[in-house]
Amino acid sequence: MVYTTMEGALFEPTLYIVKGMCILDNDGNRILAKYYDKNVLPTAKEQKAFEKNLFNKTHRANAEIIILDGMTCVYKSNVDLFFYVIGSSHENELILQSVLNALYESVSILLRRNVEKRILMDSLDAVMLAFDEICDGGIILDSDPTSIVGRAALRTEDVPLGEQTVVQVLQSAKEQLKWSLLK
Repeated sequence: MVYTTMEGALFEPTLYIVKGMCILDNDGNRILAKYYDKNVLPTAKEQKAFEKNLFNKTHRANAEIIILDGMTCVYKSNVDLFFYVIGSSHENELILQSVLNALYESVSILLRRNVEKRILMDSLDAVMLAFDEICDGGIILDSDPTSIVGRAALRTEDVPLGEQTVVQVLQSAKEQLKWSLLK
């Protein structure tokens, strides 16, 4: 199946939907970013310039989507963080929005609903794993925040007790008992 645009250009369907994901602070500085298409923003210098431009266009805006430099960018802000998911200009915005929601909700669960820069920096390793669980090479792997967190949580104490599996709870109790007996 081949899709045509209003201009008549043909696009083959592809799984490579996401061009990049990033989290910026409230000054527009990169906290975490991953770009999947080497043809788009191939160097770190180009990526930083794009991020600076993206932040300047979105940090005061009250929208959720922008087309910038021929790419569709969906974004969400919270306290002192900005979350972005970037796709090509012909990409379905709803799919990009579902990836953004998965990213934001996963980070929110990992940080126990306290989504702030300082706390994110403390759990950056788990957030990096969440990035990898959501998207690999531009292909969306998962958009369910609870399953993403289940695979991205490094330590069981990072996940609230209500969201742990029975095996994780038993393992945690076993570890606590072992340490209390060794004291």
